[in-house]
Amino acid sequence: MAISKREKNILLLAATVALVFVITQIVPAVQRFHASRDAAIEDVLLAITREERLIEDSLAWRERRIDAQVQQADMESQIFSGDTIPLIEANIQRDLSQHARDSGLTVSSTRLAERLESDEWLLISQEMSFRTADAGNTVVFLERLENSVPRLQVKDFSLDRNRNQYNGSITVIGFARGENRGGGDND
Repeated sequence: MAISKREKNILLLAATVALVFVITQIVPAVQRFHASRDAAIEDVLLAITREERLIEDSLAWRERRIDAQVQQADMESQIFSGDTIPLIEANIQRDLSQHARDSGLTVSSTRLAERLESDEWLLISQEMSFRTADAGNTVVFLERLENSVPRLQVKDFSLDRNRNQYNGSITVIGFARGENRGGGDND
């Protein structure tokens, strides 16, 4: 079967139309498909990178949270507690006197504690006078205060020598949470 010239022209025209159709419709569709596939792959890679970063960040945040909890526990151990302010003041006075006696100091007198309150914190200042025959006892006393739990911070310290005896005074401060309000007034 021979193809006539007219049929050849029709076939060439059909092939040309098919080629134009493929070039104008199929090729762009394939390009869009590949572009969307590339974009989807890029989105997946970005999501993977983001998830990996979040995992790393979550580990870092977990470590920070643990560190913060340890610091909070440490800070909580350094502050005084009690149901009322007079109890907190008594705890500070008791601890100060006990550290003095354990260091070989004789407590001469203690003054009434002074307090400074804020919305969340209570600062209590306690003054005490003492005497000792050995100046080295004061070093032991100061070391005990430095390592005390709850923490007593030295605000003021003085030591004088009279004959064979040392007389001194110390003012320490202790902190408590403001939620421990109540009890007597010291204003």
